[in-house]
Amino acid sequence: MKNKITVLTLSAMFLMLGVSAQAQQPAKVHKIGVLRADSPPNLSAETFQQAMRDLGYVEGKNIFIEYRYAEGKVDRLPNLAEELVRLNVDVIWALGPAVAHAKNATKTIPIVITHVGDPVGSGLVAILFT
Repeated sequence: MKNKITVLTLSAMFLMLGVSAQAQQPAKVHKIGVLRADSPPNLSAETFQQAMRDLGYVEGKNIFIEYRYAEGKVDRLPNLAEELVRLNVDVIWALGPAVAHAKNATKTIPIVITHVGDPVGSGLVAILFT
């Protein structure tokens, strides 16, 4: 199940980034913002980075990932979300309680959400695309 979620999340992020390879143009280094309410997990970031490498995306080469963790202090999420917006990331991956704060921080940066039970019922999104 974790692998399926990771693959779906990665697919959504790449779709949002609109990655296109064109000869003779330097490749843009896309910035992904990760916003979480918890502390840095030991394996999750490594698993995510390995999945990205498997797809040809290497941190520091063609992507850069900005991680922001609230360390369990949910009141820090608004500032962390605003920080990602100021960093002008290309997409935000928000998990659980961080989703609402990411949504409040930007109207222009795409947000990929995970770990949300009912995003439509909670008012986070109007409709789901599957």
